[in-house]
Amino acid sequence: MLFFFTNLHAQSPLILSQRDQAKVMDDLLDDRLKNLLPGLMRREGFDMWVIISREYNEDPVIKTMLPATWMASRRTTMLVVFDKGADKDVEYLAVARYDVGKVFKRSWNPEQQPDQWKQLAKIVEERNPKKIGVNKAPSYGHADGVSSNDFDELLKGLSRPLQPRVISAEKLAVSWLETRTEKEMIIYPQICRIAHEIIAEGFSDRVVQPGVTTTEDVVWWYRERIKQLKLDTWFHPSVEIQRNGSDDSNVIIPGDLLHVDFGITYLRLNTDTQQHAYVLKAGEKDTPDFLKNAFAKGNKLQDILTSNFKEGKTGIKS
Repeated sequence: MLFFFTNLHAQSPLILSQRDQAKVMDDLLDDRLKNLLPGLMRREGFDMWVIISREYNEDPVIKTMLPATWMASRRTTMLVVFDKGADKDVEYLAVARYDVGKVFKRSWNPEQQPDQWKQLAKIVEERNPKKIGVNKAPSYGHADGVSSNDFDELLKGLSRPLQPRVISAEKLAVSWLETRTEKEMIIYPQICRIAHEIIAEGFSDRVVQPGVTTTEDVVWWYRERIKQLKLDTWFHPSVEIQRNGSDDSNVIIPGDLLHVDFGITYLRLNTDTQQHAYVLKAGEKDTPDFLKNAFAKGNKLQDILTSNFKEGKTGIKS
C-alpha cells in the first residue's frame, strides 16, 4: 500500500479534444499578442521585434507565436512586431505568402518582390524603428533562437544607419515566455491538478505492486498515461527510491520513499512537479513520524526561500 501526500480527487478534470485544445490555444495566443506583448515591448524599450526561424530549426519563441495547426515554421518564417507609439495600434506582420494565425498579416507578395529578405528589409526601412530586437542572447538559451545565417542575412539587407539599432531582445523574449496572462492563470490551476492526479495514480496500487514493479515501470507508465490522455510532456519523467541499507535495486519494496519529477504540456502551458510517496510496511497505517517531520522541515525551508523573493530580482549572480 502506498501513502501519498495529497489526496486523489474523486472526479478527474476535463481534458479537451484536440480540436477544442487548438481553439483555446489560438484564443490564448491572440490575447497574449494584443494585450500582453505591447506592454512588454514598451517596458523593455523596443519599438520593433523581428523573429526569424527556419523549418526544422525552430526558434523557441516563434513556436509560441504560431497557430495551433502549425507544428513548426514553414520554410523561412519571419514575424515582425512594430509599435507605432502610445495610443496607436501595434502592427503584426508576417513576411510570408499568407497570414500567420489571426494576428500576423501577410506582407509579402513574391510576384512583386521575389526576395523574401529584401522584403523584410523594406518593411524595416519604411518604419525606421529606433530599437530592433532579435532573439540573440548570451545567457538564456530559449531567447537565442536566431541562427547565425539568418542574423547575417538580416544585417546585410539593412542600410548602415539601421544596422547598429539591431540588438539582443533577450529580456523581451524571456518576459514573453515567462509571463502568464489573466486568461492563462484561470486555466492553469486545473492543468496542475491534472498533473497531480496522474502522479497520484502512478503512485498507487493501481500501478505499483511492491516487490515486482520497478521505478522504470512507473516512469513508462507515466509516459503511456500522458499519451492516453491526449497530453504531451516536455521532459522524460524520473522516479527514484530513497531507502535505508545497501540495497540499490530499483524494485519498489515496502519502506521505500519514492520521488518523482514530472511535467505535462497542455494548451501550451507546462507543469513541473516533484512529489514523494511512502510505501507502507506490513502493519503500518500511516507514514512514519520521522518522514512527516522531515517533510515539515522541507516546507519550512521552502517558506523561508519564498519569503525572500523580491520583484525584479533574478537568480543570476551579476
